[in-house]
Amino acid sequence: MRLYSWNVNGIRAVWNKEALQKFVGEHQPDILCIQETKANETQSPVELEGYEEVWHDGQRKGHFGTAVFTKIEPTSVAKGLPDQLVDKYNLEDDFGDTSKEGRVLTLEFEDFFIVTVYTPNSKRKLERLSLRQDNWDPAFLEYCKSLERDKPVLISGDLNVAHTEIDLARPKDNRRNAGFTDEERSGMDSYLSAGFVDTFRLLHPDTTEAYTWWSAWGNTRARNVGWRIDYWLASESLAGRIVDAQIHADVMGSDHCPVSIEIS
Repeated sequence: MRLYSWNVNGIRAVWNKEALQKFVGEHQPDILCIQETKANETQSPVELEGYEEVWHDGQRKGHFGTAVFTKIEPTSVAKGLPDQLVDKYNLEDDFGDTSKEGRVLTLEFEDFFIVTVYTPNSKRKLERLSLRQDNWDPAFLEYCKSLERDKPVLISGDLNVAHTEIDLARPKDNRRNAGFTDEERSGMDSYLSAGFVDTFRLLHPDTTEAYTWWSAWGNTRARNVGWRIDYWLASESLAGRIVDAQIHADVMGSDHCPVSIEIS
């Protein structure tokens, strides 16, 4: 089973460029998780034959949002985080209510859950860092661990953090920049300590210059000055079934590229 995840940074834009059609045609994912749709389902021009579409739209049109395109019918769908976690962790700040932005979408299948997530960015001046550290990361982890009580979990998406120094091109220059602060990296540590496995590092522990996002400035993609901030995490019980994990840096159309795993 081939599972892909891609922050498209606007699904209408990537469709109008014909990048999404080309990608799906070449890779034929069984399940494709999308982040940052920037469109409601009713605004989407996407038509992929053979795929069921599941959307979680944000309340603010043109921003955020997640979707899953799947050839395998899910047994259940959940949109967002449970109300009790939203209330417990207070996921709203001056920039908005992250619980109403379509950031989390969960599909249940026979053997596992797939959760796709678009994690809030801490912002250039780190105005949202405390929300990330104290509220979002603990809430999302608690949610995924609650699912794991029923069956294993696969987490896909833009986690907006480069975990270690080999996960970005210039770690020394970015020590206190959003996406590579100690606080955000500690959030990723918490996921791994709780039993989730970084599937790319599972199979490629020492691979360098493997990035999934590049700034729009300075021709960084051509020079491969990037960050690895898009992931597939897996419950430990699934680790032995991960037979491949790839970053598809050649796929254009967004400032992110797709990431994939193959599960036996």
